[in-house]
Amino acid sequence: MREMNIDPTWAWQPFEPGPATPWNRSLAAHLYRRAGFGADSATLDAAVSRRPVEVVEDLVSKNSEDSEFRKTADSLAETILNGGDPKRLSAAWVYRLMFTPNQLQEKTTLFWHGHFATSADKVTDARMMWNQNQVLRDHALGQFDEMAQEISRDPAMLIYLDSAINRKAHPNENFARELMELFCLGEGNYSEQDVQELARCFTGWEVKNKKFRKNSYQHDSGVKSIFDQKGNFDGEDGVRVVIQRPHLEQFLARKWYRYFIADEPAPTMALLQPVADAFRASGLQVAPVLKMMLQSNLFFSQHAVARKIKSPVELVIGTMRCLQVTSNTQLIAEGLLKVGQGLFYPPNVKGWDGGRTWINSSTLLGRSNLMADILRNEATKFKGQSLAAYLATLNVWTADQAIDHFESCLLPTACDEPLRDRLRATSESKDNEQMFRSLLHAITSLPQCQLG
Repeated sequence: MREMNIDPTWAWQPFEPGPATPWNRSLAAHLYRRAGFGADSATLDAAVSRRPVEVVEDLVSKNSEDSEFRKTADSLAETILNGGDPKRLSAAWVYRLMFTPNQLQEKTTLFWHGHFATSADKVTDARMMWNQNQVLRDHALGQFDEMAQEISRDPAMLIYLDSAINRKAHPNENFARELMELFCLGEGNYSEQDVQELARCFTGWEVKNKKFRKNSYQHDSGVKSIFDQKGNFDGEDGVRVVIQRPHLEQFLARKWYRYFIADEPAPTMALLQPVADAFRASGLQVAPVLKMMLQSNLFFSQHAVARKIKSPVELVIGTMRCLQVTSNTQLIAEGLLKVGQGLFYPPNVKGWDGGRTWINSSTLLGRSNLMADILRNEATKFKGQSLAAYLATLNVWTADQAIDHFESCLLPTACDEPLRDRLRATSESKDNEQMFRSLLHAITSLPQCQLG
């Protein structure tokens, strides 16, 4: 994959609108698609009335859940948890994605779910999976070192990576290897000896009565040598030693770039270094670094706009948030699993590959069919009403006006006239409600709508 050559000094300066790049609804929609999942018309209008750096500040500052919303969301999750089925638990997360007032926190929670990937295919205890999800949410925009320590002791992770059976006579290397390769440093930045020594640190860590505990009888209390440090390390020490390595900030900067800015081309290390340095200088706080990225010249430039392929969650939840949709959360959760992004079901320890791997002839058809299922479902409402009635509140009455509205909320690029003609053709000989729903389905099935 080719790399891009961009001046880092320009790239990470805060974006200031000007005649060449005005701050408008299109860029505001781009911000909400990346820092969250999308925004309705009123939210976009409010954003355009403020400076972009102020909007980013507002998104970043909401780094913990509103207490009333959390109470409601947790209550829904508890109802499902009482049934014990992790597949139904996905619907509780869909609810959060649809209605959270703190979009960046939830978008980043989804990032960490793919980063610290743990699947209910193996961890069949729904409560463990939900507890891990709450850990990721609570630390999503906080201290990375604290989150890494929590994850290393998380029962779902211990089971998923076989760390719950790590004994001093036969140290299990799975978690130690993935901590370095997938969670913190990246491939090639550690040796096999580092893996073996780090695995010894976690011996005796286990799950008892569904909770983490240390079994001192199974812990290797000898001296370990990891990278350039030696000591009688336990697991917390091992995590600390790994996190101190300079490859950490570079590794995470690259992953955040791909998640929030562009799938490709790959950024140079020179471009990423200011982000990496800012992360280390912040004491490994996530929020200030994401703020730096989301308010930057690069983020609002041609190098970022329409340069990402939406995940299934981003497509579906984005459409719903943009049009204030409520629907059957279980239908959505099951549909997301079918099209490749089941919540609590990442495909393996690497999580979802993302980018171009989201798209092929089968997944495109699956996405279109999922949107059709949602639009046909009787539970689907637009701010509590029909789509036609909802659009009427926005003074949208005709097919052309609807295309304009859907384009402004959902598409990163404008529709040309031949495309508009094809879209108009989908609405012929139908009543208003059928016409608008057919248009919406057609637009969400467009290649352009798969771009974020």
